[in-house]
Order: sequence, then structure tokens, then C-alpha cells
Amino acid sequence: MEQRTEHGLSPYRSFSRAEWAALRADTPMTLRPDEMTRLRSLHDRLDMSEVEDIYLPISRLLSLYVAGTQRLFRVQQGFLGTEDSKMPFVIGVAGSVAVGKSTTARVLQALLARWPNVPKVDLLTTDGFLFPNAVLEREGLMERKGFPESYDLPALLRFLSDIKAGRRPARAPVYSHLIYDVIPNQWVEIDRPDILIVEGLNVLQTGRPPKDGTAIPYVSDFFDFSVYLDAGEDMLLRWYVDRFLTLRVTAFRDPKSYFHRYSKLSDEEAVATASSIWTRINLVNLHENILPTRQRATLILRKGESHQVEEVALRRL
Repeated sequence: MEQRTEHGLSPYRSFSRAEWAALRADTPMTLRPDEMTRLRSLHDRLDMSEVEDIYLPISRLLSLYVAGTQRLFRVQQGFLGTEDSKMPFVIGVAGSVAVGKSTTARVLQALLARWPNVPKVDLLTTDGFLFPNAVLEREGLMERKGFPESYDLPALLRFLSDIKAGRRPARAPVYSHLIYDVIPNQWVEIDRPDILIVEGLNVLQTGRPPKDGTAIPYVSDFFDFSVYLDAGEDMLLRWYVDRFLTLRVTAFRDPKSYFHRYSKLSDEEAVATASSIWTRINLVNLHENILPTRQRATLILRKGESHQVEEVALRRL
């Protein structure tokens, strides 16, 4: 998982599930078993043991990071003689389609919002910053939806800049997975949260820096901490197909669904269709854009066959 160099070096410390679980210490469990259903996505096997072993230690670690960042911010204020308003702590969550990013983001939001000081924790997915389908079709990018070029990156960067500057409120477009498109003239307002979780496929991506040193901001420049969800390609394909089969008999049956045509497929046809979409689009995006950013994350969570995290790698300070 750590992709050591030829010299055997790695910027990460690796932990087994048991070793990581022991780092929970006295972090209290604040989620109830009945909340698991609301928080987990299709086919994620989120249960109390996963929260106890994986997410409570992350919550404890993040509490230390947030406190440390706040102390550093106050020290910098004293050094500069400024009275800037507090800056939100921003967490990025990245990884492939079907790996469980949404579940991880929601669990973190629920746990962090229940810290003793009750911080305001907001969650944003980058789907809202996809270009509308009409634009993607005009530019021949519908088969590249989810690739970096399908996002309105300047708008996303302006949003994150507003968040970090404490401007209120910052507005983000709203995306509908039912119609598979951005909803026109609909916005979600994020009003100076203590913590913001930003979840998306390519949020850790960078580009080739210009030779003249011109400043080019990346989405990850605004992150204080980042998590990458990792899993083997064979498992990702299986999870994607399983999710597609479930959606075929649930959400796809809605006549308003963009994918309504798939609701009439047989099992064999559905598996073939999902496998084709995965290979033609999602696997290419994984290889070209998502997987190369794994080593930029602060924390890497490696999942096994059961959809549960088996290994954890934490970037060294």
C-alpha cells in the first residue's frame, strides 16, 4: 500500500487494523447502531466494529490536528499582528468510484460534530461543480464525466477560497444523482463551519507546475488533512457491479431517473453493461487521475474483500 521506493523508504507509517484500533484510547462512541443505516451507502458494510476500530481513532487524531492547527493560527496572528477571523479546518476525502467515499465522509461528519465542543461540521461533494450535461455534451465530454476536465475547477477553487477566507455564506451548486445533472439555479450555502469535509474523485489531483513558477492553486492546497480510500481493482469492479444491480431495481425504476432505461435489463445484461461502463470510464479515470494521487493523502485507508478497512497508513510529520 505504501509503494516504497527502491531504497525501501516511505513517508508513511503503516498499521494493521488491530494496531490502529488500539489508538482509539478513550475516545467515546457517540453513534447509535440505528444510525449506521442512514450513514452507509449501498453495499458498504459499515457497522459498530468498523466505527470503533477505524473511525474513532481517526476522530481522535483529527481532534489533535484541529487543536494544533488552531494553536498555530493564533501564533501566526500574534506574529503578524492581525485579527483575522478563524479559518475552517478542511478535510478532503478522495478515492475511486464505488470505494465508499460518501460513507466515510458522512461518518466523519457525524463523529466530528459530536465532539464535546460541538463544532459546526459541513459536508460538500464536488459533484455540484461538474459542468452541466448540456455543456459536457457540447464539448464531447459525457464519456469523461468525473474526469478532471469535466469539472468547473475555477468555480470550485473560488468556493474553497471563500471558505478559507471566512466569507459568509459560500455557495456551491447542487447535483442530483437522480437526473444525473447539476440542478439549475439551486445552491447550498456553507456558512463559516468549524470543519468542512470535501469529498470527490479528484480532489487530491495536481498538475504539472509551470516552469516560470507562476502560482497555480489546486483543490488540495485548501486542505488541512486528507483521506484516500483504497482498494484492489477487482474488488472495486465487483462493488460497482453490485451497486449497479441494486440501483437497477430501486432508483433506476423512477421514470425521472437518467438511467431509467437500465431498469429493464436482465441480470446478465446489467452485469455486462455495468462492467463495460466501469472498464470504459471509471477504470480509466482511476488509472489516469485518481490512483496517482494516493500518495498525496495524509491518511490512506485500505479496504479488503468485506468492504472493511484492513490497513491504515499515516503520513509522517
